[in-house]
Amino acid sequence: MKLIKIAVVCVAALASLNAMADDRTPSAAGAAVYIVSPANGEVVSSPVKVVFGLSGMGVAPAGTEKKNTGHHHLLVNGKKLPAMDSRMGKEVKHFGGGQTETTLALAPGKHTLQLILGDKAHVPHQPPLVSAVVTIVVK
Repeated sequence: MKLIKIAVVCVAALASLNAMADDRTPSAAGAAVYIVSPANGEVVSSPVKVVFGLSGMGVAPAGTEKKNTGHHHLLVNGKKLPAMDSRMGKEVKHFGGGQTETTLALAPGKHTLQLILGDKAHVPHQPPLVSAVVTIVVK
């Protein structure tokens, strides 16, 4: 009897997870997220001012439930993108206040920057809005 109850709970939990993945916030058709500056290949000094760009959607603080809005997450020197179907974690810098720029203290050398737009709960939209990788060199 206990095994049946455990199996029922597991099936219910799995169904709940699948529903969450299917209920991701839609992105607007044609929307794009990008890094305005620095430019790809640019040689810069630290601290580095990074300006975020977004077209086709608006920026809103985390927790705001408004169609076609989201907030920025910045992946610095990421080896791979975070999971696109769940809340983003420590692998990205969160800008849940609706910020559209930041200043980073980066050591000399080559660095990569990439933006990901997150919804009210820090989950990438469907389809995900991810910028091209920008590579910079800090002198």
